[in-house]
Amino acid sequence: LSGLDPAQPYFQGTPTEVRLDKSDADFVDIIHTDSAPTIPNLGFGISPAIGHIDFYPNGGEQMPGCGKNPVSQIVDLDGIWEGTRDFVACNHLRSYKYYSDSIIYPDGFLGYPCASYDLFQAGNCFPCPAGGCPNMGHYADKYKDQFKKDFLKLYLNTGEARDFPLWRYKVTVTLSGKKKVKGYVNVALYGSNGNTKQFQITKGTLKPDNTYTAYIDAEVNVGKVTKVKFLWNNNWINPTLPKLGAATITVEVGQNR
Repeated sequence: LSGLDPAQPYFQGTPTEVRLDKSDADFVDIIHTDSAPTIPNLGFGISPAIGHIDFYPNGGEQMPGCGKNPVSQIVDLDGIWEGTRDFVACNHLRSYKYYSDSIIYPDGFLGYPCASYDLFQAGNCFPCPAGGCPNMGHYADKYKDQFKKDFLKLYLNTGEARDFPLWRYKVTVTLSGKKKVKGYVNVALYGSNGNTKQFQITKGTLKPDNTYTAYIDAEVNVGKVTKVKFLWNNNWINPTLPKLGAATITVEVGQNR
């Protein structure tokens, strides 16, 4: 049984006979997309973990792309009716859109086991465990024999619009150069399956020999990494023409470590 943002009003806090629960089937997976409190946040979805595995994309409360103003959202989508409906219940309805996207991305929507979304964002739950990360949506049942007893909370990020899946990488850059400068460092990944856009690894004071780490959620699974593009900019014209490079760049793939 797959629960697509099961309802919070009238159901949260009720006995298991009343609401969806992991005792209802051999394997119950849940996608939480609108689990903020109903009062005052108008969250429609239940927030506690109630399945064998519970996915909390983007933390489970506010989905990317749902904060747009009503006019742009209504015009952007597949028609006036769908746009109006999505504006009213955008977070709640993201659950079925993630699920339908998951059907065509068997390797996408990896849920990282973690105690909280903040810890996931900070990289504390990276990479996937040795047994792999369950896939949110259609292919979640690949993991049905691994998780039978305790509740398992899984976190991931998604894109703002279709296609929704993102793939998580840890990028570590050690700088080289003569002296520190102010600016930012960007990195793009190139691989056998495609290339990513540029991601900012750090900004502020850039010191040679220092190491900077960032967790990036790429819009493409690059496959085998073949090249890394390193760019830095100090944002203003400096007559001393400072030079900065990358002594090393390390890329760790969340999916297969």
